[in-house]
Amino acid sequence: MNEAYESILVPVDGSAESEAALDRGIAIALQNGEKTRLHILHVIDTRSFQNISDFQSAMYDQVAETARKTLDEYLEKAKTAGVQRVDYSVEYGAAKTMIAETAPKKFGSDLIVIGATGLNAVERLLIGSVTEYVVRSAKVDTLIARIPMQKD
Repeated sequence: MNEAYESILVPVDGSAESEAALDRGIAIALQNGEKTRLHILHVIDTRSFQNISDFQSAMYDQVAETARKTLDEYLEKAKTAGVQRVDYSVEYGAAKTMIAETAPKKFGSDLIVIGATGLNAVERLLIGSVTEYVVRSAKVDTLIARIPMQKD
């Protein structure tokens, strides 16, 4: 049975796993046709800036600008592959709740395609992975993408 999705959310953090999720999201969007919308999301976790008060605004801007450059590349990749309805956003907050709850409501997503792991190994050890939280908490279908295995 093939599910037809109308709005696919792909959270990215620059990791190889999130790029695999983007590739999978692009493939699903293409399979579902030109009406399917692909939304690429990067969440800047504001908790990591809580102890830095003097340069907080400048740091937010710098991190957001770096994210936008990467997202521009991802946007172009999706367009080049043939996805007609694709956009991105940079959001601020706790990545777990933003991806699992806030963003799907905001963007009308009916599928989340997320990488198996992300960049932050310390957070994963201390408070659990974002992916694990999303799988447990999201109210929409969630697909976990892994990096394809290399063939010998």
